[in-house]
Amino acid sequence: MQQQEKHSQAMVLGLQHLLAMYSGSILVPMMIGNALGYNTEQLTYLVSTDIFMCGIATFLQLQLNKCFGIGLPVVLGVAFQSVAPLTIIGQSHGSGAMFGALIVSGIFVVLISGVFSKLARFFPAIVTGSVITTIGLTLIPVAIRNMGDNVPDPTLGSLILSLVTVAIILIVNIFTKGFVKSISILIGLVIGTTLAAFMGLVDFAPVVKAPFVHVPTAFYFGMPTFEITSILMMCIIAMVSMVESTGVYLALSDITNDPIDETRLRNGYRAEGLAVLLGGVFNTFPYTGFSQNVGLVKMSGIKTRLPIYYAAGFLVLLGLLPKFGALAQIIPGPVIGGAMIVMFGFVSLQGMQMLAKVDFANNEHNFLIAAVSIAIGVGFNNSNLFNSFPTELRMFFSNGIVMASLLAVILNAILNRKKK
Repeated sequence: MQQQEKHSQAMVLGLQHLLAMYSGSILVPMMIGNALGYNTEQLTYLVSTDIFMCGIATFLQLQLNKCFGIGLPVVLGVAFQSVAPLTIIGQSHGSGAMFGALIVSGIFVVLISGVFSKLARFFPAIVTGSVITTIGLTLIPVAIRNMGDNVPDPTLGSLILSLVTVAIILIVNIFTKGFVKSISILIGLVIGTTLAAFMGLVDFAPVVKAPFVHVPTAFYFGMPTFEITSILMMCIIAMVSMVESTGVYLALSDITNDPIDETRLRNGYRAEGLAVLLGGVFNTFPYTGFSQNVGLVKMSGIKTRLPIYYAAGFLVLLGLLPKFGALAQIIPGPVIGGAMIVMFGFVSLQGMQMLAKVDFANNEHNFLIAAVSIAIGVGFNNSNLFNSFPTELRMFFSNGIVMASLLAVILNAILNRKKK
């Protein structure tokens, strides 16, 4: 009976993870598909296969064996930084070049995983804390845009709906304990969507239009082609994703009290590389560890991988049964935004807790490292400062998380070199 209760609770926690990240999982394929002029049938394939592959990618990352898998409670989703470069490649060279570049970049990640894993020693608490704080702070504007339903002139209804969702999550956290408290995000999403339905803000069209069954097909959009500049661009994006994933994995390791070494990091990168490779074969997009994982795991108190196994299973099932998968699409943007604002606040807080362990009293250099890397990371993120740069460089320099990571590592290596 106790075992049954354990699995039922893990299932609900997995559902919470799924719903909190689902919009992000479907947003990228819809953005790229629309930019490339895909028709409704092609978009349906793209979204459904992407959901299915998110589940497969997560299963790969949950493993804890000699070859691949980080073995932490993490759901993999589509890397948002891939939207611009993939759109450029697709518009310039066609879908074949886009997926060919993904296949090669996936192989590239697998090949460099061993070398990249050795970077872990360059991520002490001062670096990791600064990076995780930056991740949370740079994601908060994303939550704010969702609260306004991602439109230039948000309505009062959107604001009220998002704030009510925040209030529900706060009330559940303050006045409940145990399992109910751990699913506060899920409760907020359900009640917020119900309220939105009464306000006439829920669109059931995705459910009506979605097919009942979907089977992923290799090379659906045609055979891949291999164009050198496209490949180089996606290899750079792959390394950017690896830097971000490193911060997420180290944060999750800290939250779950499950130390990770170079071997587990290497296997984690390998799993991501294999997922990207499979994405190219089945014509979806690159996968990475969603930063939302940090906030969700922190709030729910998850310490094991069981709830994420359920989340991965749900993703695979929803990818095969689009009619049911479309149900998660009816959650309005303001409700998602309300949940995000709490989750991303927790991500920032996790970074600050890491920084609290750093010795600032006897080492003033740590102040400089944290202050400069966080300020540059938040300030440069999506900035127009680099609009005159070539596309590849612009994507690199305007990624606040990457800039914060690089600056923190470099400054720590220079300023704290005598203390090692």
